[in-house]
Amino acid sequence: MKKMFINGFGRIGRTILRAWAGGYASELDIVGINDIAAPDLCAHLFAYDSVFGPYPGVVTLDGDVLIVDGKRIPMHRTADASTLDLTGVDLMLECTGKAKTRPSAGAGMRAGAHRVLISGPCDVADLTVVLEANDHLLGDQAVVSNASCTTNALAPVVKLLDDAWGLETGWMTTIHCYTGSQPTIDAPRDDMLRSRAAGLSMVPTTTSAQALLNQVLPDIAGRIEAAAVRVPTASVSAIDLTVTLRERATLRDVHDLIRAQSGTIGWTDKPLVSSDLRARPESLIVSLPETRVTAGGLVRIFGWYDNEWGFSCRMLDVARMMI
Repeated sequence: MKKMFINGFGRIGRTILRAWAGGYASELDIVGINDIAAPDLCAHLFAYDSVFGPYPGVVTLDGDVLIVDGKRIPMHRTADASTLDLTGVDLMLECTGKAKTRPSAGAGMRAGAHRVLISGPCDVADLTVVLEANDHLLGDQAVVSNASCTTNALAPVVKLLDDAWGLETGWMTTIHCYTGSQPTIDAPRDDMLRSRAAGLSMVPTTTSAQALLNQVLPDIAGRIEAAAVRVPTASVSAIDLTVTLRERATLRDVHDLIRAQSGTIGWTDKPLVSSDLRARPESLIVSLPETRVTAGGLVRIFGWYDNEWGFSCRMLDVARMMI
């Protein structure tokens, strides 16, 4: 059985473990976790989650060993992953959000892991990959970035539309739940807008998805512009994408194309709100009732994505491919 190690047990690290413990990518083995927080706190935050609720199984701690439904997972507590002994580990899942330089991105390999998959944008990665967009490029790269949650939602549907009818140009707004980068009360941040209390206002801001989309799909680079609005909800985000196509497509054409998908692109024809999509594993769930095609040929796609659970499932999918 191939071995994975989680470095960083925050929102994504814990969600990866929850998805895996629930049976997702269970053919892989998680053999260790590293985080600078105390093991008892890590265990508590895994067992009791404000978004996903209490873990449905049994979680205990035996010294520095986390036990999840009988599976024993040693926990480590170091800020420098290169000091760990990862001999025999096939892949380190780098989930700290701090792998910004090549030395920090490659710390897991210096510790003995064969390869590293980073849970976010990374300029120094050998490849930025999005499943069903450019995963055909995945080979033996040592350090791979899984892009961002929004890029994973956006890139596959953009490629789908471009392959079907040719994409001329477009605009995407992500309506994104607040994250740990925002303060709970007004407090100085690098950006004036993101210095405002996350739970009290809708905050217009930027998204990394535009630049990452250009990397992942270079053939359409520059044709999609993007922005974000952070909103006072704790989980599940959405993309609102409007595009002009080279060939005319009817509303039925678009619906038929979306309905034919399986895997990372899902769909719903029900009148759902964001909380209804919590813990969905797809990268994007297109809301068919929100699809529009104007008389002039403008196409609007609206879709939901659980920016934690769906992205964590993509981490496990790419891990499967890498090892």
